[in-house]
Amino acid sequence: MAQLSDDCFAFGGPMMSVDEAVGLITTRVNAIADLETVALVDADGRVLARDVAAPLPLPPFTNSAVDGYAVRNADLPQSGEHALPVDGRIQAGGLAQAAIKPGHTARIFTGAPMPPEAGTVFMQEDVRIDEAGKVVLPPGLKPGANVRPAGEDIPEGHVALRAGQRLRPQHVALAAALGLMRVDVVRRIRVAVFSTGDELASPGEPRATSQLFDSNRFMLMAMLRRLGCEVSDLGILRDERASLANGLKQVASKHDLILTTGGVSTGEEDHVKAAVESVGSLVLWRMAIKPGRPVAMGIIGGTPLIGLPGNPVASFVTFVHVVRPTALALMGGLPEPLLPIPVRASFSYKKKIGRREYVRVSLRRAEDGALEAVKFPREGAGLLSSLVETDGLVELGEDITKVEPGQGVGFLSYADLL
Repeated sequence: MAQLSDDCFAFGGPMMSVDEAVGLITTRVNAIADLETVALVDADGRVLARDVAAPLPLPPFTNSAVDGYAVRNADLPQSGEHALPVDGRIQAGGLAQAAIKPGHTARIFTGAPMPPEAGTVFMQEDVRIDEAGKVVLPPGLKPGANVRPAGEDIPEGHVALRAGQRLRPQHVALAAALGLMRVDVVRRIRVAVFSTGDELASPGEPRATSQLFDSNRFMLMAMLRRLGCEVSDLGILRDERASLANGLKQVASKHDLILTTGGVSTGEEDHVKAAVESVGSLVLWRMAIKPGRPVAMGIIGGTPLIGLPGNPVASFVTFVHVVRPTALALMGGLPEPLLPIPVRASFSYKKKIGRREYVRVSLRRAEDGALEAVKFPREGAGLLSSLVETDGLVELGEDITKVEPGQGVGFLSYADLL
């Protein structure tokens, strides 16, 4: 487990900005040291534990990039067409044993090894066959055209994949192209997930008239699994300080991160802060973000705890900006900054200076072809429909105070947030 000191997150300043919060996390959380080896087919989503140096050049031999005809560079036509006899046929997976003769060409297919002395390939659609069966080559092709040299993609010995990379299908493909069957990865971090509040009932259980079915816990567990975490569903902790404290203390030694939702505001029945302080230490962040200002972070027995707001949209947004970088840091993962793409606002909006805000929007194509962001018609951090019926978030930085139709804004797709 990643053991942290009780004061490693100590922060005595005013309301913390999003960037300050992320910086605090990524610089002070220690990555877990436990590694394991997994089959390549199971590597997607895992964090690579060691650099992977290419054990062979990629491609491992010089080959043709197209179906066509291979020639020596000395035989390239300089002006006017030039007809050459065809001498040999080389298929993908075959061998090119004999050198190509001066003044000759060889039929070759995509991926086939280039014959000795050959340096250029004419695409089959760019040539014609004359009545004598010779290949008529047009002038103007540059030496080396349509040829993939050995090591063109990755030279032998070059670091092809770096430690800390969260592997995706393209990384798995590269490892396979290098002939690897297994890779060393960081073990999955273990995250305990609680919801808090007497007002919640788990789906499938009886629900009192004044209760809501717990949705946050299931959303957060799904988001954690998409990050490659091993998740423990620890249900709902009721609004009682002692039981909250006992439940948090019991799971701390068995997990790398504790995640709660609800109970972190300043109301009389929000007991998470006091419960954590009774068994560990906590700095209550009033993070300058909307939705999601009440966010708590602390340490229990060396294990970090993050308390997210109870409203679903606030919980979603703060997960992306607090839990995601924390989980990546615990995994030893490389930073994965969220980079908004430019779109055009179709709405008006006002906000306070000094606070970062996220507006739920859908994208549409305007008549001039530009992408426009359309604001969800209703406000409220408790509207799950606003996450389901939109495509992502418009990010409005701390210095922005208003948005007008036609103004450029930054868009974060939900697909890119995990």
